[in-house]
Amino acid sequence: MLLNKLPHKDRRSTAKVHSQLKNAGLRARKNLGQNFLVDENVRDSIIEAAGLSKDDTVLEVGPGLGALTEKLAAGAARVIAVELDDGLALRLKNKLVRFANIEVINEDILKLDLGHILEGVSDYKVVANIPYYITSPILRHFMQAEMRPSLMVIMMQDEVARDIAARPGALGFLAVSMRLFGHPEIVCRAPATCFYPAPRVDSAVVKFNMLREPAIMVDDVDGFLELVHAGFAAPRKQLHNSLSLGLKLEPAKADLLLGEAGIDPQRRPGTLTLEEWVALYRVTGGGRC
Repeated sequence: MLLNKLPHKDRRSTAKVHSQLKNAGLRARKNLGQNFLVDENVRDSIIEAAGLSKDDTVLEVGPGLGALTEKLAAGAARVIAVELDDGLALRLKNKLVRFANIEVINEDILKLDLGHILEGVSDYKVVANIPYYITSPILRHFMQAEMRPSLMVIMMQDEVARDIAARPGALGFLAVSMRLFGHPEIVCRAPATCFYPAPRVDSAVVKFNMLREPAIMVDDVDGFLELVHAGFAAPRKQLHNSLSLGLKLEPAKADLLLGEAGIDPQRRPGTLTLEEWVALYRVTGGGRC
């Protein structure tokens, strides 16, 4: 579902969040990139996109003040809310103590062993309103995890969302790497006024329908992604120049490799399909030239 009309700022909701923080002796921490969702339309769109059932386990990353947490708990069997901020985590534990199906974990999600916190769970979904600066690490953390979720609904910077959900022919490195593990689509956009404090840029909610197996099979996923990353060293240049720079090769050698892979050296990196990246990966010996 794409919201054609951007939601308007609800001053009462903003004042409520400000009051909640003040009463708890807390504040939005810039060093953690904290911007709290205050728009109910966007919140409801996230819940709808998650497609919850009473059998679901949901891993919520960055629950903050719990704007989504109670709604998630109402639709799912279990919610594991992971919050880095000590003060927010303590407040959430106290606020949500009456919910038997919510567990609050005060940890850094990037340092958590997913297998440990999801022990006994065969399938799970991720819902996250995360700071912009850790968007890529969060995506990689779940996309490349041994135990991947079946679905993710992630709030991120609008520009990044547009890049990830770009159409074939205009894909960047992040878009290519994400398509290796899932299908992204933009659910809705959220202007800065949907948050307190308002960030300097707009946001968007992206839904990832995850694949059980990678879209293409390679013997070394990390090596494949390193090769793709090298290919995007200069994304606006022709591929033979970008690849030459990324792999530190003579341009003639880059031309030769691209020819062996059946790829026109004058194309731009963003025009390649996953299958073409795999062909290039194989002729380079897994990115080793």
